[in-house]
Amino acid sequence: MSLKFKIFLRGALDVLPLMIPVVPFGIIFGAIGIELGFGPYVTYATSIIIFSGASQIVILQLLSAGASPLISITSSSVVSTRHLLYGAVVSQHLGHLSMYWKVGLSYLLTDQAFAVSNEYLKKNSENKFKHYHLVGSGLTLWFIWQATTIIGIFLGSIVPDELGLTFTIPLTFLALLVNYLRKTDHLIVIILSGVSSIFFFDAPFKSYIILSSIIALFGALILIKIKKK
Repeated sequence: MSLKFKIFLRGALDVLPLMIPVVPFGIIFGAIGIELGFGPYVTYATSIIIFSGASQIVILQLLSAGASPLISITSSSVVSTRHLLYGAVVSQHLGHLSMYWKVGLSYLLTDQAFAVSNEYLKKNSENKFKHYHLVGSGLTLWFIWQATTIIGIFLGSIVPDELGLTFTIPLTFLALLVNYLRKTDHLIVIILSGVSSIFFFDAPFKSYIILSSIIALFGALILIKIKKK
């Protein structure tokens, strides 16, 4: 077994425990896409092109609510801005790679892949094949996400509308917020964002998501400055 394959396999195994919540999330997304009125091809295409569960839900929900494509894409991009931070962190370990490698790895750099591969990259900084760990973790998540999306699309086409699968959208995002409720500053930003979105709910072009996000970012910036002082 080559060293590259060993590192690849290590990445795949390291990320497997984090796949437990990804499986139901992928199934829910596929079912929601059908519930919102999008066809199976469009729903599945988002898993290929966007490959980010939260962003995929945002863009489909906004489009189904009548938002313009510009607002939908912008809002979806705002949700994914955290990946810029992921890229900035891992880039210090991948400077020796070609641009083709960096572009490919950026596509695979998800929350779960970053969580496990960043630790490996830091501990094995001298290994020139260390990036194969990110390939292993990223591809494992990619295949599982594609498979669960397809399962969800199939279930969404046979589940009765009366079950109201769209209600799982806010539940999914609430689940993502649970870990951030433990710190006061995080809680303040969450409340500020929620109140702002309610206040600007009737803003033109369904732009309340962008407006509330900007306000919350400014609030977070003020809190950071206060904490530093």
